[in-house]
Amino acid sequence: MKLKVCGMKFTENMQQVAALQPDYLGFIFYEKSKRNFEGIIPELPKEIKKTGVFVNEYIEIVVSLVEEYRLDAIQLHGDESVSYILDLKQQLANNRALFIEENKQIKKKKNQHYISKKEVEIIKVFGIKDEFNFSALQPYLDVVDYFLFDTKGKERGGNGVKFDWSVLENYPYKKPFFLSGGISLNDLEQLQIVLKSNLPIYALDVNSKFESKPGVKKTEELEKFKNSFFTNTVK
Repeated sequence: MKLKVCGMKFTENMQQVAALQPDYLGFIFYEKSKRNFEGIIPELPKEIKKTGVFVNEYIEIVVSLVEEYRLDAIQLHGDESVSYILDLKQQLANNRALFIEENKQIKKKKNQHYISKKEVEIIKVFGIKDEFNFSALQPYLDVVDYFLFDTKGKERGGNGVKFDWSVLENYPYKKPFFLSGGISLNDLEQLQIVLKSNLPIYALDVNSKFESKPGVKKTEELEKFKNSFFTNTVK
């Protein structure tokens, strides 16, 4: 079971949260978000996957930000189609191949392009409220690494509200997914119940319920959540 902390914004807070060793840190590149990220990501432990969150963004901009911030994962929170994702993956692959070839010609290592050791993970988000047609996911099964299920609301994430988790009982696929949407310290017991199912839950994604204000995470509460839940969870 992995932990993703999303909506990071401020350098000192990033370092504090990173010290708790989550598996993913999320940075939202969406101007309409209260947690829109514009700044510098400090040096983070290599084990933490930097995740860029995008909403119907131009592919060229996504690829550019992947390179600039050395992102390990891309979370697509809009209405991105299968063809969009295929085009995105192709452009990422083309850039990777180009950089590898160019690096062969650059003798000084400090002048070489950054190339990630692994391909960038693709996470596709779907909003759920009281029901969901899971057949809509079928075309995406072979083109994304993970799904993420969030609460459908007026904001593109960060609404701080849970959807009806019982809807997930009808999830018919083996594709692993992130569970998101208003998860808080008060959900520890309910989460344990959900995780006793055979659902392929890969990670928990937390955000607004662990904030003092948008983009500032309460590290003490995050630490308590991580220790209380992840230490005692056997799946």
